[in-house]
Amino acid sequence: MSIITDKKRVEEIVARGVIAEVLPTKDEFLKLLLSGKKLKIYIGFDPTSSTLHLSHAKNFILLEEFRQLGHEVIVLFGDFTAQIGDPTGRSDARPQLTEEEVKKNVKDWIAQIKPLMNFDDKKNPPRVLFNSAWLSKLSLKDLIPLASQFTVQQMIERDMFEKRWNNDIPIHLHEFLYPLMQGYDSVAMDVDVELCGTDQIFNALAGRTLMKRLKNKEKFVVAVNLMANPKTGELMSKSRGTGVFLSSPPNEMFGAVMAQPDEMIEVLFINITRIPLNDIKEILNTGPKEAKMHVAFEIVKKFYGEEKATLAKDEWISVFSKKEGPHNAPELKLKKKNISILDLLLESGIKSKSEARRLVLQNAISIDSEVKKNPEEIISLKGGEILKVGKKTFFKLLK
Repeated sequence: MSIITDKKRVEEIVARGVIAEVLPTKDEFLKLLLSGKKLKIYIGFDPTSSTLHLSHAKNFILLEEFRQLGHEVIVLFGDFTAQIGDPTGRSDARPQLTEEEVKKNVKDWIAQIKPLMNFDDKKNPPRVLFNSAWLSKLSLKDLIPLASQFTVQQMIERDMFEKRWNNDIPIHLHEFLYPLMQGYDSVAMDVDVELCGTDQIFNALAGRTLMKRLKNKEKFVVAVNLMANPKTGELMSKSRGTGVFLSSPPNEMFGAVMAQPDEMIEVLFINITRIPLNDIKEILNTGPKEAKMHVAFEIVKKFYGEEKATLAKDEWISVFSKKEGPHNAPELKLKKKNISILDLLLESGIKSKSEARRLVLQNAISIDSEVKKNPEEIISLKGGEILKVGKKTFFKLLK
């Protein structure tokens, strides 16, 4: 497969805004991409969780763009390093995973990233590798010369180590081995370029050091942004409920994008879609709601196709704009016409009166878009009303 060196296309990839930093320089990297040389480009992930969100997705989308230019791309699963635990961003040591946990997570990851990369390409498919293939074979005799390439002072310069050192929080010896192991990945695969998040630059530079010293070869480090909220700096997170997760079904994914703050709209357009930047500016001028529906449609389409994206958009408009309720809402047949809000919730499946009261007091209950604030209120139902419980649960009420 020949290497595509179309200057406009290559420059659009590099300058879109997904790439935050390139070492040694962005200009040198651009020159390398335009040289016609087939590059070996990889991105590595420790599958410490089965949960992936859109900030993960943007990395695979970028890697696929380089593959489509004709370069050899590698998705490296750190099945060995995941069992060590990367200390990045931690004020303590990460828990070490078992081999079984890592294998399960890898299986889930591959299923979630398949819509983003053409693994079925006959000529130049993405390669999937596991770093246990070489790291598990290293002996102590192999490890000592590698460790001699770095000093303790270099390791302590890492932000989280420095903070833990200053706060008398333990730094375990195995955590110093992590950047060494990740760095050796570059040597084992003999790569030209490593993609990484800005939080992984320290580890990627360890690989750059080893490549220079052991192979006398230049390795480029291409650091991508982390899709932080431009106002708050907050990252997508499962624990904080701020992510759009790749395993979500179409309707849920569409709704999760719509629930993102307005300042994230442009971030999502730039990182997850490939709509031209000038067109994005025009779309943003249509207003937050319309722009957000546009990007939500594009994202769902990328994972599930245009038909399911259209259905998800129609469903969201029906539920949250026209206030009709979902088309497939389950029916709830009531025993009596006149019923209290409290009893209605118990019939809907709420397990206790205290839980039902709590939901009402939190303004989480509505009937035909009218929020119910009194759990003792008696309502007279005609049939066909839509009961909404929380953000996502709906029932069509029948007499």
